[in-house]
Amino acid sequence: MKQWTNFSKGFFKENPVFILLLGLCPALGVTSSAINGLGMGLATTFVLVMANMVVSLIKGFIPEKVRIPSFIVVIATFVTIVEMTMQAYAPALFEALGLFIPLIVVNCLVLGRAEAFASKNNLVSSVVDGAGMGLGFAMALTMLGGVRELFGSGQLFGFVLFPEEYGMLVFVLAPGAFIGLGYLIAVLNRLTKA
Repeated sequence: MKQWTNFSKGFFKENPVFILLLGLCPALGVTSSAINGLGMGLATTFVLVMANMVVSLIKGFIPEKVRIPSFIVVIATFVTIVEMTMQAYAPALFEALGLFIPLIVVNCLVLGRAEAFASKNNLVSSVVDGAGMGLGFAMALTMLGGVRELFGSGQLFGFVLFPEEYGMLVFVLAPGAFIGLGYLIAVLNRLTKA
């Protein structure tokens, strides 16, 4: 039961984007479409799960003075794997996400979970926590990207739902990320407080 609680808190109680407001740089920067949000979310989820796993396994061998730099090296290793894999097998998504893929290394969500959770818990709990927080992050980015894509260009995952001339250009541009995020947080707060 405790494992399920660790997993589900990333979706609801401690969602990184909507509740904790962590990892907002990629949330606002790459979510011009639902597919970009999903791609970035899944890339971050992979890094988060793998980094939590490794940190949990090596936590007893890392001296206190070099704990954070060690975690960053572990995270950077998995970010490099994601970056090279995406460049080889999903070049269009790689181009769309651009600089935000290497920035996963310094994403406060990933480093924070490694420091606050994985370095203090066992392997299974750390992997479950990473999966829950990562998938919650992916869900939030996909939702934000979907809202921006729908209202900005009349599409959802590339499927045309209404003509583009009825779209609101502001949602495609940078301010649309802030507006979309604000409204999503407001709606989710209203639903959870009701």
